[in-house]
Amino acid sequence: MRLNTISDISGARKPRRRVGRGIGSGKGKTAGRGHKGQKSRSGVALKGFEGGQMPIYRRLPKRGFKNPFRKRFEVVNLDRLQTALDAGKIGAGKPVDRAALVTAGLVRPGRDGVRLLARGKIKTALTIEVDGASKAAVAAVEQAGGKVVLPAKTAKTAKTAETAETPSS
Repeated sequence: MRLNTISDISGARKPRRRVGRGIGSGKGKTAGRGHKGQKSRSGVALKGFEGGQMPIYRRLPKRGFKNPFRKRFEVVNLDRLQTALDAGKIGAGKPVDRAALVTAGLVRPGRDGVRLLARGKIKTALTIEVDGASKAAVAAVEQAGGKVVLPAKTAKTAKTAETAETPSS
């Protein structure tokens, strides 16, 4: 069998019925829509209409919130970092930042930053510069002799942390 000889079985595809093309066609005049009424006219959208009863999308309570300002991070786990080190995609002596991770193929550019997570183990001492990291990931990197550099907190978050620490009198 060759690809250029493949064809449908006879009768597998029916041509569509052209409606509204004269009474001799069998689908003339009203074109299969019946007589009068809202659904016989064009521009009708009755999705969700329940005959005047309160529709279900209004009866049920609304829940949740989608934050339009949320940060979306690329995730890098320790095992993938170690695999890239073993393969020679990342140099052990240089600091590992976002640009190095992109060139190594571990993350894609375009998100709000990189977050380090603790799945797997790391054996090499590295200086890793990321936008976020879990406590377990930071502990694992420090146990291997490296360190994780996180961005300095902004003035707003530092001020919030100060007010939370000092008890009001």
